[in-house]
Amino acid sequence: MNVAVYCSAKDTIPEEYLLLGDALGEWLAQNGHNLVYGGATGGLMSRVSNAYRRTIDSVRPSETQPTGRIIGVVPNRIIQTKRKAHNCDTLFMVGTMAERKQRMRDVADCFVCLPGSYGTLDEMMDVIASGTVGEHSKPLFVLNYNHFYDSLLTLSDTMHSLAFLPEQEAYAPVYVETLNALYEHLQLVKSSR
Repeated sequence: MNVAVYCSAKDTIPEEYLLLGDALGEWLAQNGHNLVYGGATGGLMSRVSNAYRRTIDSVRPSETQPTGRIIGVVPNRIIQTKRKAHNCDTLFMVGTMAERKQRMRDVADCFVCLPGSYGTLDEMMDVIASGTVGEHSKPLFVLNYNHFYDSLLTLSDTMHSLAFLPEQEAYAPVYVETLNALYEHLQLVKSSR
């Protein structure tokens, strides 16, 4: 299954968040999923993809564990800043951030949002908005680690209470509090395919 991961590219975030990236990358590789990500270096992006690569590379050819692939999608602007990742099995180079979001949506079977800032929120909202209008029905899981996204949940409650959002949304993200809960959801998606 192709799992797109949206997350921070900042190296200055607290170590406990970087460790989330290590754990997720390792788990995805161990469980036979392909990683789809933004194809750039830095922060959680590097931690997820490097942990994934280390885990895949540590599997000997004689072992039966499935091997996965890293699929990166990087826009020209990031290439120009010399932040293109070099650990991808497949790297799509695209013109713009909008093209990156579209390609990642097309390639992915589901989406995971780790903590991040404006870029992560942009990618998350793009998945939600495109799902709301019926462009896809792929699930989105948001890791609300240490209540990182509580303010976003409060905003959603406000939009519901004022009828900006319908009571029954056509498409809505699934918020989880722990990596283990995230893994359970991803396994359910995989088993339903």
